[in-house]
Amino acid sequence: MSIWWSLHLRREAASVPLARRLLVGAMETAGVDPETAYDLAVALSEACANAVEHGGDASTGYRVTARIDGDTCRIEVTDSGPGFAAPDSSPDSSSEGSSEGFSESSYEGSYESRKGPGGPAGLRARRRLPRRAEARTPAPVHDEHGRGLFLIESLTDHVHVRNRPGRQGAVVTFDKILKWREDALLKAS
Repeated sequence: MSIWWSLHLRREAASVPLARRLLVGAMETAGVDPETAYDLAVALSEACANAVEHGGDASTGYRVTARIDGDTCRIEVTDSGPGFAAPDSSPDSSSEGSSEGFSESSYEGSYESRKGPGGPAGLRARRRLPRRAEARTPAPVHDEHGRGLFLIESLTDHVHVRNRPGRQGAVVTFDKILKWREDALLKAS
């Protein structure tokens, strides 16, 4: 059995907890382990916060789609903002104020990250990424921004970030293998 839902939300801060609560409610009803549901809820909150902050004109909104299929949950957040812009290529340039920071604006094209048995297996680039994005370090400790994608990658098993093909906007997709409670309704056999 599988379930999915899709929301079109306004780019307002109040939309972030709404999306998170709907996801947690669906996971709780399906019987997903609370720790797994929590990881996905935090990852979804970060992706939604990025869409609210960077997602373009407030009138365009953003879309969240979640699907539980077998033992996997896939979540996709799509906005209509400028997408992931190519960084300045000059040697002295920095992304979001740090030449070593992990920042949403440091991505060009798309990338994938998968976890292996010992943790993240690295970036799988469709196009060459700037060296600072390959460093995969979070933003400096005192920065208020620049940790969203790093957290998503840390909490999930697979992340794919790309620009919307043929349109303006970013797409962040992430998957996590689910753990189930003993009394789960949707538990895959």
